[in-house]
Amino acid sequence: MSNILHRSIHADLPVAVGGRGIELVDADGKTYIDASGGAAVSCLGHGYPDVLAALHAQLDKLAYAHTDFFTSEIAERLADRLIADSPDGIDYVYLVSGGSEAIEAALKMARQYFVEKGESQRRHIIARRQSYHGNTLGALAAGGNEWRRAQFRPLLIETHHIAPCYAYRGRLAGESEHQYGERVANELETKILELGPDEVIAFVAETVVGAAAGAVPAVDGYFKKIREICDRYGVLLILDEVMCGMGRTGTLHAYEKEGIVPDLIAIAKGLGGGYQPIGAVLLGRHIYDAFATGSRFFLHGHTYMGHPMASAAALAVQDVIREQGLLENVVQMGELLNRRLRERFQKHNHVGEIRGRGLFRAIELVAELSDKSPFDPARKMHSAVKREAMARGLMVYPAGGTIDGVRGDHILLAPPFIVSAGQIDTIVERLGDAVEAAIARSVG
Repeated sequence: MSNILHRSIHADLPVAVGGRGIELVDADGKTYIDASGGAAVSCLGHGYPDVLAALHAQLDKLAYAHTDFFTSEIAERLADRLIADSPDGIDYVYLVSGGSEAIEAALKMARQYFVEKGESQRRHIIARRQSYHGNTLGALAAGGNEWRRAQFRPLLIETHHIAPCYAYRGRLAGESEHQYGERVANELETKILELGPDEVIAFVAETVVGAAAGAVPAVDGYFKKIREICDRYGVLLILDEVMCGMGRTGTLHAYEKEGIVPDLIAIAKGLGGGYQPIGAVLLGRHIYDAFATGSRFFLHGHTYMGHPMASAAALAVQDVIREQGLLENVVQMGELLNRRLRERFQKHNHVGEIRGRGLFRAIELVAELSDKSPFDPARKMHSAVKREAMARGLMVYPAGGTIDGVRGDHILLAPPFIVSAGQIDTIVERLGDAVEAAIARSVG
């Protein structure tokens, strides 16, 4: 009997006792390829020597100092690195302990920005359906994943949602990708005008949608149109790169491929690679200046923000990624993973789409390929694939409700940046076997 309230009450979970490289080991000695990095977290895999050494060194110096009294050398160095590695337009860092905290902080920054500017009437947040921004109440309110929101709806702040940029499900027959992107982006302008242009605070979006829909990139030009609309009405653009950022898609920030710069960016997962809990908000100088020349405070804070141990882990992870040229490996192995997935599933009767960027890929499962109809949600096909994959020593990140929060299944892959070609082959082979077995048990 466990005294832990686990995510799934009756789950019989293996006990993780060790890890090395891209594998984890349970108490029975069984190894598992971590093909999802947990939840797209473990970008360097497990037991990376340089990160462990940095943690030991920091522990000998300083484990904790509250940020209301002190800053720390290691937190300052991490912030310097993050800004040096960010495109022009991003100038400051706010360090927190995870992705949900980062989104909460970004939402508060956006609201306070307008208060400082004398526009306190601005109160509306707009986001997208089939998005996930975290599980704290503010982040959950911004998110558009209905099954996560449903039972907590009475507690959530009012937010507004427009269509996602999800071409596989949303593009009309005869509509080009450009036309589709323009159409769904224009929903933002329609919603702003409906709510009142001077009453909207921000638009929040994942640059590449993660857990809610499975590695869904926007079509070319979509985010440029979004940025243009935000600028037209003085609305801030908050990009959630908690899952897709920090190198996961092949550039340090996923938005670099979109040709824009947001006002605020939430990062986490790959920032510290799972070696310590850490997240951050990256912000433009205009946000900072509004606080600095106004109240001179950001009215927010957490006990463990800027934690020295977490900062040491994150800086070490980022050092390794830079010094080992791992973003190049993300691009190369991402292309290989895409090829192998297409070779295995391109003509599969129950795989509707293979999508993603870099080492952030997903397959969407369908009951009927011809009309894209999903499996009956009661079958929990995504969970069945996870069970079969675990039995074969493979960790994947599945989810249901891909289409609308109820229907649809996808399997997300996010292997560590150190993955090799041979390991990619093994991942796809085991995933293929798991999908076949899960479908055979359910359909057969």
